[in-house]
Formats: sequence, C-alpha cells, structure tokens
Amino acid sequence: MRRIITRGIAVAGAIALLTLSTACSNEREGSASTVNADAKGFAQDSLVGVALPSKTSENWVLAGDLFTNGLKAAGFKADVQYAGASTTVADQQSQISAMITKGAKVIVIGATDASQLATQVAQAKQAGAAVIAYDRLITNTPDLDYYIAFDNLKVGQLQGQALIDGMKAKKPQGPWTVELFSGSPDDNNSKVFFDGAMSVLKPLIDKGDIVVGSGQKDIKQTAIQGWKAENAQQRMDSLLTSTYGSGKELDGVLSPNDTLARAILTSVKGAGKPGPVVTGQDSEAESVKSIMAGEQYSTINKDTRKLVAETINMVKSLQTGEKPQINDTKSYDNGSKVVPAYLLPPVIVTKQNAAEAYASDPKLAPLTK
Repeated sequence: MRRIITRGIAVAGAIALLTLSTACSNEREGSASTVNADAKGFAQDSLVGVALPSKTSENWVLAGDLFTNGLKAAGFKADVQYAGASTTVADQQSQISAMITKGAKVIVIGATDASQLATQVAQAKQAGAAVIAYDRLITNTPDLDYYIAFDNLKVGQLQGQALIDGMKAKKPQGPWTVELFSGSPDDNNSKVFFDGAMSVLKPLIDKGDIVVGSGQKDIKQTAIQGWKAENAQQRMDSLLTSTYGSGKELDGVLSPNDTLARAILTSVKGAGKPGPVVTGQDSEAESVKSIMAGEQYSTINKDTRKLVAETINMVKSLQTGEKPQINDTKSYDNGSKVVPAYLLPPVIVTKQNAAEAYASDPKLAPLTK
C-alpha cells in the first residue's frame, strides 16, 4: 500500500495540512469522534513509535519525514524507524519490540510482512499501547486496534478500468492482449489491488474481449517479490521472449505500482516493441514525467501528506481518550477480526487530468506544465 528532492517543501506543506486537518477533524464525513469511557488517554508528550518498511518507494521516504515532523509539531516524542533491506521481517519485529520497551503509547506500523507481526502486536497490547496499521493491514491478530489507508480495493478497480480505457483509446476495437502483474506476496495490499483490478477485467476476459497472452492469470504467477523493479523487468523480458517473439502485439499491462510500471516499460523498450498501455500507482515523480511524455498511461494519486495527517489525528484522539474517527467497519477482516478502518479516496491520474490532480503538490505540479 504514493518525493525526495524537495523534501523540505513537502514536509512544511504537510505540517500546515496537519493543522488544517486537525481544525476540521470534527467536521469530517463519517462517524463523529466520541469519548471512550474505557480509555484514559495519555500524556501529550508521550512516545509514539512509527515502524515503516524499507525505503522501496518515494512515498515511504516521505512518510518517515512527515511522521517525524508532524508528531513533534503535535507535541509527541517520535521514534520513526525503517526496516532494513533484508528479505525477512526481523528488523521490523525488533524495532517494534524496542518501541514497546521504551514505553510507546501508540505504535503505527507500515508492515514489512503483514502476516508475521502478530506477536509484536500482542506485546504492544499487553503493554497498553494502541496499534494502528498504516497503509498495509496486519493479518491474523485480534490485537490490532485500527487500520488507516487509501481504499485499496478501489485502487485496483481504478487500475483495471484505466487499462481498459487506455487500450480503447489506442485501439477502439478489441480484442486486446494483456499481461498481468501483481505486487509482493508478503504485502497484504497486493491481493487487494489485484482482486480489485480483476473484478473489472475478468468479465471482459471471460467474454474474450481481453486475452492474457501468456495465460498467466493467477496471482501466484503474476506476483513480483519485494516489489523490486529488477524482478518485474526480468519477468517482462521472459514474457516478451516466450509469448511475443513472433510479432504478436501486446496492448496493455496491468502494473500495480509506478516502480514496476517503469521497469515493464524499460523491458518493452529494450525489446524494440511498441509501448503498451501500462497502469501504475503512487504518483512517483519519474512516472508522472513518463505519463506527461505519453509513455506510462496512468498512476494513482494517494497523497501521503493526507494519509499521515489523518494517522496523526488518530494518535491525537487516542491521547485525549477519544475513539478515533473511522468510516469502515466491514471491509477489512484480517483473519482474526474485522478491523475498524479509516479509508481515504484514491484518485486515478492520466495525462488528461494530471495538472488538476497535482495542483496542490509542490513537487509534482511543475511536472505537469
């Protein structure tokens, strides 16, 4: 489960956004915050831990900066940690345990592996700390308190529809030949994105209007371990050789994020093939440039500034002994419980609406001129 060079500008703008968001917190749509009689709150200068995965995208880097500055601006002590680049979750597990030992009152977790943190979440619960899953749902634990993210099922649906729209624009009459990519299997969001996209694509696949050239339709076949660009490029290289070597045309590729989208396009260019319609997600600067250049077709704008701001609003509510605002109590079953969630709306971005979508983003707005 969306700006590195002008980090200072982005963070400054985010702090202003945090202030505005807090002022308007009682007027937001959804369930109003109510006092929790069972909650006692905690001191305003308490420690808040934030455990994030490796710095695999611009948005994880930005999120760390925003949490560090935003929590401090709100009066909390912030302990923001990134997991290392290893393929295990050992780094993040030990970081969360250390936050518990230090006395963190709230721990925000962007999970490295959503299925392997139940022990740490239980430890936090036993120590009296609240746990918020950030962007990625933590699975198989009854001890998780809240989940905050953009609506990831909707993200997938938007990606699937963008793929169809882009192919229709280039080639009004089908059938269209596509390939499917999905994210890392240790990220719970990967399946949510894929299921959302397939809910849109499968009816056309069943009718024969869309053909998966390689026949690889199962998420296990399409997954890219670690969300790594080199793994996506390698798979695309293999597909082009095995399926498209005889001049067969590839019309589109479902890519779950921008990093993989650019790797897919690099593979296609290297093979000397015409550029297919390629989707993405996260609004990474290089992909926005690619979209404006007519290469990558679409991305999803999930403004990290807004997501961090709403997460800090959750922390503030917990600090004062109130229940954080939630707007979804049905959608996110983690295998042990349905987790109360606050979901933000994602926005599809193509060349046609990029200027409007990024008008308030100091880093991306200039790229759309």
